[in-house]
Amino acid sequence: MSEVRLFTTTTEVQANHILDLLSFEFGEEDYAIATTEVDEKNDIWQASVYLMLYEEDEIRARVARAIAEDYPDLAIEREIIPDIDWIAKSLEGLTPVRAGRFLVHGSHDRDKVRPHDLAIEIDAGQAFGTGHHGTTAGCLEMIDSVVRAKQPRNALDLGTGSGVLAIAVRKLVNVPVLATDIDPVAVRVARDNGRRNGVPAGIEWRTAPGFHSTAFAEYGPFDLIIANILARPLMKMAPQLVNHLAPGGSVILSGILASQRWKVIAAYNGAGLKHVRTLWRNGWVTIHLQ
Repeated sequence: MSEVRLFTTTTEVQANHILDLLSFEFGEEDYAIATTEVDEKNDIWQASVYLMLYEEDEIRARVARAIAEDYPDLAIEREIIPDIDWIAKSLEGLTPVRAGRFLVHGSHDRDKVRPHDLAIEIDAGQAFGTGHHGTTAGCLEMIDSVVRAKQPRNALDLGTGSGVLAIAVRKLVNVPVLATDIDPVAVRVARDNGRRNGVPAGIEWRTAPGFHSTAFAEYGPFDLIIANILARPLMKMAPQLVNHLAPGGSVILSGILASQRWKVIAAYNGAGLKHVRTLWRNGWVTIHLQ
């Protein structure tokens, strides 16, 4: 089924403001929202939301409503996107990524692995997380640092995607890991990636929206919780997440734009955690709390 991009064409400053407005409107829903530079010299940018064709009338109305007060005369344009596996296509030819002691690579780059690397092989697929995005790379680097300082007895990877972060923990330390995702396709992909990376045992893969699963009580509380999701859901679930954290445990959060950092930290301070460290990568942050 065809996908549609609804977008506005404006300046960089206005595009970023529209991104904030759209994030507020769609932040907790499964819509991709982005800004794109079209012409640097003439300061032409686009702010976009991606959706399925059958949703267009409803989402167009919501976009119009979201920007109406600040940009009443701004046109909402549309583009039909061809039915292409954009995830696989966008990852073709990506080079290996180093983050801490980890090297994340595709199967075509096995020859790039050095003797002391903790190598994780992830190919293009239907789940997020290859190490190339600032959030995943930041999490890998933070996991290396946190686990090196204090070995956990167990861990939770919430929103596991490709499974790369759960696999990383398991390669570092021989402890049980629970890896969950709302998407059953992602869970299947992650389980396959676990087998490919030589960790078929020790990671429990579960489909679970939020904390609505018996697995959390069964395997928790957790010494280490990793959640690479989005800022708004992370803030919303702060009390529940902390309730599943063992005393003295660590939390690693990402999927957070640099501009959202203090809001996320405040939410977790309010739930009883203290900020330890922030890593910055390509406009995204990874936060360690304890």
